[in-house]
Amino acid sequence: MKTFASSFRGARIGAIICCWIAMLAVAGAEAAERAPVRVGIDAEFELENSTSAQAVELGVRSAIDEINAGGGVLHGRKLELVLKDHRSIPARGIRNIAQFAAMPDLVAVFGGRFSPVVIEQLPKIKETGTLFLAPWSSADAIVDNGMHPNYVFRLSLRDSLAMPTLLGAARKRGLKKVGLLLTNTSWGRSNLAAADSFMANARDMKVVRTAWYNWRDTSLVEHYKALLAAGAQAVVLVANDDEAAILVREVAALPPSQRFPILSHWGVTGGEFVKQAGPALQQVDFSVIQTFSFFNAQPAMVERFLRHAAKVSTVRRIEDIKAPVGVAHAYDLMHLLAKAINLAGSTERSAVRDSLEKLSAHRGLVKLYQPAFTATRHEALGAGELLMARYRPDGVLVPAKD
Repeated sequence: MKTFASSFRGARIGAIICCWIAMLAVAGAEAAERAPVRVGIDAEFELENSTSAQAVELGVRSAIDEINAGGGVLHGRKLELVLKDHRSIPARGIRNIAQFAAMPDLVAVFGGRFSPVVIEQLPKIKETGTLFLAPWSSADAIVDNGMHPNYVFRLSLRDSLAMPTLLGAARKRGLKKVGLLLTNTSWGRSNLAAADSFMANARDMKVVRTAWYNWRDTSLVEHYKALLAAGAQAVVLVANDDEAAILVREVAALPPSQRFPILSHWGVTGGEFVKQAGPALQQVDFSVIQTFSFFNAQPAMVERFLRHAAKVSTVRRIEDIKAPVGVAHAYDLMHLLAKAINLAGSTERSAVRDSLEKLSAHRGLVKLYQPAFTATRHEALGAGELLMARYRPDGVLVPAKD
C-alpha cells in the first residue's frame, strides 16, 4: 500500500508539472502573439541642419498611432518604432542594418534621404534579407539593385523621372540651353545618366555644360558662372540644403542680369534650407521638384493625417510640416507595410516582402495606389505625381504656378 500511495502521489505531481508546462507554453505563445511588431528607421538624425530623418519619423509615427488605435496588426499586436542614426555615413548605415536584422520581430527598416548611404547598404540588405523601405532616396540603383528576390521597395522620387521633369520644366519656360550643377556622388551620377537619356530624344534642348562640386564645398559660384559662360539660360541643380543655400546666397549677390533660373532636385527640402538661404531666396528664381503637396491633397486625408500627427508631434496645420514629401511618403509606406503584415499573417520578413507585391488598392495621402507594388514593380510613384514647387516669403513650400 505504501508503494502504491507513493506511486500515486508521484503520478499526481507529474501530472501537475505537465499541466504547468502546458500552461506556461500557452502563456508564452499568447505573450509572443501580444509582443510588439517592430519597425526600424535608419536615417541621418544627428546631421546638422537636416530635417529629413525627422520627417520620415513623423510620417511613420503618425501612421503607427492610427494603426495601433485601430487594433494594431496580426489581431491585436501593437507596432513599435526603433530608431538608429547613420549621420549620413555609409559605414554606420551598414552597421545599423546588421543590428536591425538581428532584432526579433523587426519586420522592416525605413531609410533616410541620402542615396549614397542606401546604395552602400544594399549588400548588407541582401545578405541579411532585411526588408528595406525607401521613402526619400531617389537614385535608380536603390531599386534597380540586381537582387532576386528584391527586398527594397520605394515610395519616393526616382532620378530617371526627376531629371526629365526638371528639364521639361525648363523647356516649358523657353529655357532650352541648360547647365547641370551636380554633386560628385552616386546620386549626382545617377542624375547625369537620367539627363543624358532625356537629352538623347530632346532635339530642341541642349546641355551646354556639366559642372561638379564636392560635398561640403564652401562656394559654388564659380561653377555657376562657368555654366552661364557656356551659354546656359537656366541651371539644373542636384544638391542638398547646405550647398544649395550657399549657391542661392552667392547668386543673390550677383548683378540681377546674372541671376538665372535655378531648377533644383528635392534634396534641398530635407534641411533648414530656407533659414540657411535667408532673404536671398526671394531674390533668386528658385524652384524645386516634388512628388506631393499637402496643399493639393484630399482634405479628408489631410485632416486624418493631422489628427494623428498632433498626437505624436507639435504639428497642427500643414504649414507646420517640414520636408513634406518625407512625411507623406513615410505615412503611406507605413500603412502599406501594415497591410502587408496582416496579409502575410506573420512577422517573417520574406512573407511580408511577398505580401507587399500582392496588396490591393489603397487610398493614401499621396495618391490612390492600384496597387502600390507588383512582383515586377517596386516603385510606388510615377511621372504623374511630379510637380514643381516654390518657397513663399514665409518659407512654406507651395505648388508653383509656372
